[in-house]
Order: sequence, then structure tokens, then C-alpha cells
Amino acid sequence: MERLLTVSGLSTEFRTERGVVKAVNNVSYHIDGGEILGIVGESGCGKSVSQLSLMQLVPSPPGRVVAGTAEFGGVDLLKYPRKSREMCSIRGREISMIFQEPMTSLNPAISIGSQMSEVLITHLDIGKSEALERSADMLSQVGIPDATKRLKDYPHQFSGGMRQRVMVAMAMLCTPKLIIADEATTALDATIQAQLLELLYKMVSEYKVALAMVTHNLGVVARYAQRINVMYAGRVVETGTVKEIWANPLHPYTEGLISCVPKLGEKLEAIRGMPPSLIDRPPTCPFLARCKYRQDPCYSEPVADLTYIDKGHATACNIKLKEAGLL
Repeated sequence: MERLLTVSGLSTEFRTERGVVKAVNNVSYHIDGGEILGIVGESGCGKSVSQLSLMQLVPSPPGRVVAGTAEFGGVDLLKYPRKSREMCSIRGREISMIFQEPMTSLNPAISIGSQMSEVLITHLDIGKSEALERSADMLSQVGIPDATKRLKDYPHQFSGGMRQRVMVAMAMLCTPKLIIADEATTALDATIQAQLLELLYKMVSEYKVALAMVTHNLGVVARYAQRINVMYAGRVVETGTVKEIWANPLHPYTEGLISCVPKLGEKLEAIRGMPPSLIDRPPTCPFLARCKYRQDPCYSEPVADLTYIDKGHATACNIKLKEAGLL
């Protein structure tokens, strides 16, 4: 598949009264055209901030992208000012984003039809009547009945699940090359969550759109994604195909996440301890205090770089890299 996005050395910081929070620290990965990439990890690991950084949506101040490149379509997205014409033309047209809470993304004072048609008028330079017609058609495709009538309604007149369907429809309006779904179904109940995930999978498959699925639920990405990036403490600690990671996790944190997936009849295991501070970041492995496999050298060795053990499967665990003869 064609390489769509290549992120290299991405680092994002937030300046606070307590110090500099290194929310994303030297993150590198790629997304190919038409593939689904899962980005998983617990809250505060840098999943969302890494994606907001690509879209130039990190609030500044206090946030700032301090290093890295994001090659998309032959250009580096991070070279554009956040409010530049180039960046604004990419958002919504080439890359769309679905956020966790639609009520903070949709304007409560403007009808759904006006908000959707604005996307088409801005990016495709078409008339309002045609834009409304396309909007109604897309609402129908995401399962909203009486779509033409519902264009006149406001966000508060939709349920939470229906509002998120509207967000999926808006993301698909211009047929972008990449959609970033940032915890898009987390706030919904399990039944609606499953319906929306199936809908999103159907839409990106039908239109051959790449999808970056940001979530804390490893079980969700195991069902839909081809590859997984596991993030911890602002870094990617493991990457590989779903089959490789599920069958042979190469980082203790990944193994812990798999153990946290509920299984019928089995006792639920938890990862003990707390993530490290992103202000006073230790020079050693950030997972050291919580790792059940830690050894004496781990307390003095610097954190490992993400290194490929075999084709397509990489880890940042010193122990695993030593076993493979790479350290």
C-alpha cells in the first residue's frame, strides 16, 4: 500500500507552573493508504496529543510542538502555521478528525445542515443547495432517518449516538484520505458503541479511507485494525500487526493491556502502580516501577529506542532486545 503519513521524532510539550510536561516524546510511526491503525494506551500516555499535534490543534499556549516531522502528501504538516491557508485546507478535506464528545465539536446555535454544508462549501466550492443535498445523503448513509428533515435540527435535538453519527458523516463529506477517530465512542454505552464502530469500519472500507483509531481498549482495535501502536508515557513502546502483538507481545505493558481485556469466566488482571510523571521523566524505562519482569540492569540502563525485532514488529523493551541479540 502507498505510504500516506510518516511521523518522525514528534515531540510536544506543555509549559505549566510545575514544569514542562513532555506529553509526546520522540514518537515515530506511519500509516498506509486505506489501512486501519490502532493507537492504544491508558489515559495520559500521549495518544490524543500526538494526533492533535499533527492537525496543528494543540492549544498554544501552553502547548507547543518542539520537534519532529509529519510527511503527508509530500509536505510536512508541522511546517505550516496552525491558522495558515494550507493547514486549514488540509483539515476536513484531506484529514478529518472525530472527537470524543460531539457536543464540544458541534455548534449548539447552528443547525446540523448549516454546519455540514459549510464543510462542503469551504473545501469543494459548491453551492448551498448542492451542499445540503450531499449532506442529507451522507446522513442517510450513517443511518439517520428522515435525513433531509433532520438537517434543520440542532445538536441538542439528537441523542449522543446520533450526534456521533453526525460527526462520522461530517468526517466523510469530502472523502478525506485519513480519518482520526479520537476515542470517538468512549462516552457511549456498549450497544451504541458497537453500532458506531461497525458503521465507521463500513464507511472507511467502502470509501477506502485510512483510519487512525485512538482508544484505550485493546480489544476494540484487535477487531478492526491491521496494525497497532502501543503508547506509554508519551512514547511508542511497541508496534506490529494485530496478530503478532496479540500472539506474542514484546513489551510488558502490552502484555498487561491484553490481560486487562475482560474474558468470560476469568479473573480480571490489573496493571499495578501508576504511570511516571511526565515532568520529572526518569532516564530509565518509564514502565520500570510497574514491570513484573524487571531485572537489575534495568535500573541503570537508559530507556531503549523502538527497535524492530523482525519485519513489522518492534519494541522498546531492553530485556526483549537483549534476548533477540539487538543490545
